[in-house]
Amino acid sequence: MASRREVLGGVAAATFLSSGWSAFAAPRPYRVGVIGSGWMGRCDVFALMQVAPVEVVALCDVDRAMLADFTARLAAFPDSVTRQTKTPQLYSDYREMLKKHRFDIVIVATPDHWHALPAIAALKTGAHVYLEKPVTIDIAEGKAVLNAARQAKRVVQVGTQRRASPPHIEARDRIVREGRLGTIGHVELFGFYHQRKASFAPVSVPPQTIDWNFYCGPAPLVPYRADIHPVNWRNFREFGNGYIADLGVHFLDTVRWMLGLKWPNRVSSVGGVFVDKQSASTIVDTQTAQFEYDNLLVSWTNREWAEIPEGPAGAWGAKLYGDKGTLTLGSVNYEFEPIAGGNKLSGDLSAEIQKFPNDAKLKSSDRQLVPLTRPNMRDFVAAIEQNRRPVADIEEGYISTSSVILANLALDLGRPLRWDGDQVVGDAEAQKRLIRPYRAPWLHPAVA
Repeated sequence: MASRREVLGGVAAATFLSSGWSAFAAPRPYRVGVIGSGWMGRCDVFALMQVAPVEVVALCDVDRAMLADFTARLAAFPDSVTRQTKTPQLYSDYREMLKKHRFDIVIVATPDHWHALPAIAALKTGAHVYLEKPVTIDIAEGKAVLNAARQAKRVVQVGTQRRASPPHIEARDRIVREGRLGTIGHVELFGFYHQRKASFAPVSVPPQTIDWNFYCGPAPLVPYRADIHPVNWRNFREFGNGYIADLGVHFLDTVRWMLGLKWPNRVSSVGGVFVDKQSASTIVDTQTAQFEYDNLLVSWTNREWAEIPEGPAGAWGAKLYGDKGTLTLGSVNYEFEPIAGGNKLSGDLSAEIQKFPNDAKLKSSDRQLVPLTRPNMRDFVAAIEQNRRPVADIEEGYISTSSVILANLALDLGRPLRWDGDQVVGDAEAQKRLIRPYRAPWLHPAVA
């Protein structure tokens, strides 16, 4: 069992303790429901179990095999504040799960096209929600989730993680706020992982363990291929918004937080399928986007081919260019290099990783993600207990998500878009596309 100091460990510990936050103030463990039992759902649950007493009451997924796997891993997880003694009840329909149980917390970790409806439904039951990024697949959905959160007066924490990450907090405070960068005029966001598959399995009948019609839900009914689920749905615009929304949204959100930015004034984007034209994927393999703020340009570059660069961030991260130096942000680290010479400054997530040695026993895909998510979960629980907004509040997730969706919309339309924080300025066609049509019988929350 984790100690109180471990529960509160890291950069956030002193703040939480000095404000009177207890490791656990509720009269019983938080009753948790999970919608989406894949990679992100698993890591979110494990991170929450490490920082607060919880009882995972129910799991929901359209894939019965994934539910069985998650149930077994949950029972064997060694680092929970309170041991999971009961087997969660399993569901294939989130509506049935929400109807049969009263949850304190619901985690929504589905593919992107299934974020809005479950999140809103959970909020209407009175649950607090941990919602994976990007918060929605279209902008109108995002506004609907934000409105639902405010009406329900519930905490919604978005899984962008780095607003609570110790090395990224350190980089903001030590580099940006102390003025070591000087005047910042340009920020580069980038993602160069080769995640867009060159080939997919042929169209086939879905296995009996997956309800493919429900999987597609409000999205178009995409023909089943064995390697779309559980990871490569990101290759399809039907289910997501490509890697600008999968990877780019993380660091756009991080940079907005570090620099105090809200909405961009103007968004543009170009790209296409320039190299790998044979894949069944419906996302681009090459894209650049520009987000224009007052006296600052933020750009995104993604390619699913060619070399993966070396450096402190590797294939995915951000560079903040100032007239006194450059700050490079990686997924779990940062490095600052001054222009005029002098010592580099750097930091990483190693102290957080060391707090829970059993992290080393996790699946390789989970070993960095669980410790990166833990501080975000600490803040989520603290926000619930303190009745405040969390660091990655739904409004911030809505702004970051909508910004990258606007970039895709600019790419689709072939022209820049001006945005006033509420609507596209002077472009009726773009404004109309803020709502993506739903497949019947599902109803879009903005029009239901």
